[in-house]
Amino acid sequence: MENIIRTKVKDLLKSEAGKDVLAKGWVRTKRGNKNVAFIALNDGSTINNIQIVVDKTPENEAVLAKVTTGACIAVWGKLVESVGGGQATEIQATEIEVYGECDPVRYPLQKKDTSFEFLRTVAHLRPRTNTFGAIYRVRNQMAYAIHKFFHDKGFVYMHTPLITASDCEGAGQMFRVTTLDMDNLPRNKKGGIDYTKDFFGKETSLTVSGQLEGELGALALGEIYTFGPTFRAENSNTPRHLAEFWMIEPEMAFYDIKDNMDLAEEFIKYLVKYALDNCREDIQFLNDRYDNELIARLEGVADTEFVRLTYTEGIKILEAAGVEWEYPVSWGTDLQSEHERYLVEKHFQKPVILTDYPKDIKAFYMKQNEDGKTVRAMDVLFPKIGEIIGGSERESSLAKLEARIDETGMSRKGLEWYLDTRRFGSAPHSGFGLGFERLLLFVTGMSNIRDVIPFPRTPKNAEY
Repeated sequence: MENIIRTKVKDLLKSEAGKDVLAKGWVRTKRGNKNVAFIALNDGSTINNIQIVVDKTPENEAVLAKVTTGACIAVWGKLVESVGGGQATEIQATEIEVYGECDPVRYPLQKKDTSFEFLRTVAHLRPRTNTFGAIYRVRNQMAYAIHKFFHDKGFVYMHTPLITASDCEGAGQMFRVTTLDMDNLPRNKKGGIDYTKDFFGKETSLTVSGQLEGELGALALGEIYTFGPTFRAENSNTPRHLAEFWMIEPEMAFYDIKDNMDLAEEFIKYLVKYALDNCREDIQFLNDRYDNELIARLEGVADTEFVRLTYTEGIKILEAAGVEWEYPVSWGTDLQSEHERYLVEKHFQKPVILTDYPKDIKAFYMKQNEDGKTVRAMDVLFPKIGEIIGGSERESSLAKLEARIDETGMSRKGLEWYLDTRRFGSAPHSGFGLGFERLLLFVTGMSNIRDVIPFPRTPKNAEY
C-alpha cells in the first residue's frame, strides 16, 4: 500500500466507501475494548474527525500503545461504510505508523474541557483543539474574502510601511523602533536623545495605521486598500484590545461620506455572507458549542439594511433611554461600547452607522462640516462588538487641514508630504478602517480578542 497518496480528512469524509486510502493527522481520542480500538483522527482540514477502526492483534499491540491523544500518525486502510452512528464512513486500518509520540501525562490538551484562559498559556498548542482549528480556518477564509472583495471591485492592494515617523492618530501611543544602545544613549546639545545617530537618522515607531500613506495611493490610483499589521502601545487589558492587530483600510478618491457608508455596509455584509457560505461547519460548531445565537446574528446582519443616524440624534436617544450609564453621556463625549451596543441591540435591533461626530473627539484629517462643530466621520456599530468600522470623508482643503493640525498641537514637520496631496491636485476622498480581529470576534462569537489571533500581543505578554 506504499504507493497510496495521502487524502485529507475533509476529502475522505466526502468520499465513497470501498477504496484503499492513506490518512495522516493527530489523534484526538482513542477508545475501545479488548478486541478493537477506535481512533478519532484530525489533520486540521476540517472540524470533523475521521474514525479509524483497528482490530487488536499481538502484532499491532506495540504500535497501538504509542497511539495516545496528541500523537501524530499515518494510517493505511480501506474506507468503509460506518456501522456506528456519527459518521458515514470510517477507515478499517491495515497499517499504522507513529510519526510522533505524545506523552499522555505531560500533554496539556487532554479530552477534558480546558478554559480559554488556560489555552492562552499554551497558545503554541491550542490550534490543535476543535475550537481554535475552527477559528483559524475562519480567519483564513475571511482574509481571502477581503482580498477577493476589493480585487473584484478593481481596488489596488497597497503595502504601507510598518516603520514610520508619522503618528496618524495623533495619540502618541506608539512603539519606538531603534538600534541605539540603551546603556549608552547618544545625547544632543540640549541633553535629549540624539536620534540622528539612530538607524533611520530620526525618531521612528511602529505604525498605528496605514491610512495617511493609503491616501497618497488613492490620490493617484483612485481606489486602494491596505491589509496588514498595526500596533498600539496602549495599556489596555480589555477583551477588545490588542497591542498588535491587523487592519483593513480602503481609501477612495471621489467618494463622499455617503459613498463611504455604502461601501462599508456592502463590504461587511459581503464578509458575513462569505463566512456563512464558506465556513458553515466551523461556524455551526462554534454556534452549538459557545453561542447559540451566532448564526442568527450573522444572518440578521447579512440581510438587514443598516440604520444611518447622526451622532446628535444618537445622543438624544441615549439621554432619553433612562439607563444609568457607567460612562455618563452628553453631546461632546466620545461614545463607549455600552452606548454603541444600546443603540444597536436595544433601540434599533440592527447595525447602526453613526455620522457627524464632534470634531474635538475625532482625528485631524476628517472633513469639517459647515456648522464648524462636527466632522464627516462615520462609525459602523455592530451587536456584541460596538464599533467595528471607523472612517470619514477626508479634509481636502489645505487651509482647513493646516488649521486643524495647529489646533490639535501636532507637529507639522513630519506631515509636509501629506499636506502636499492637498497642495498638488487635491480631490474629495474618503476611507475607513476595519479591525480584522473585531470582525473575527463577530463572525466566530468569541468574547475575547485574544482568542481570534494565533499569538496575542497584550501588555506584559509577548510569548513566542
